[in-house]
Amino acid sequence: MEVGAGDQGIMFGYATNESDTLMPLTHAFATQLGARLTEVRKRGILPWVRPDGKTQVTMEYRRDGGFLTPIRVDTIVMSTQHTPDVTNEQIREDLMEHVIRHVVPEQYLTPDTKYFLNPSGEFTIGGPEGDAGLTGRKIIIDTYGGWGAHGGGAFSGKDPTKVRNVATRAVCYLSLPEEPWN
Repeated sequence: MEVGAGDQGIMFGYATNESDTLMPLTHAFATQLGARLTEVRKRGILPWVRPDGKTQVTMEYRRDGGFLTPIRVDTIVMSTQHTPDVTNEQIREDLMEHVIRHVVPEQYLTPDTKYFLNPSGEFTIGGPEGDAGLTGRKIIIDTYGGWGAHGGGAFSGKDPTKVRNVATRAVCYLSLPEEPWN
């Protein structure tokens, strides 16, 4: 069976040597924090964690000539759905110990790093019941986390014939330099 592209769109490529995933550290750390949150829930390490959550990481960079070098994490924002019986204090302690310290290398965490952990307080209703719909949510995290450009379309909730997912990854690799980074 032959399957063609079920859509068209504009795709942008972007790659950096900040992480082994070719993504900026802000994006890499935010994605890894989300994955770790899923892991501590599924393994029962933090039994109060529920499936919905959001992460955001802001880095401080230093400009070296034409390059930006990540210096430290300025801010980590994490919100996770939880059972009604856990306190905000316990949420914050557990997220620091079992999620953040497992993901972000100590060299990037300083006394000046700011943490906003479940800053809105109670988050017991998640998923489509707590947000409006499923398709097209958080489109920037699907690409480069605010670095580079975005073609405007959502990746999530699409069938595999939509070229956006595959083509965006392909142009990411095409954007790599011919000579290895120093």
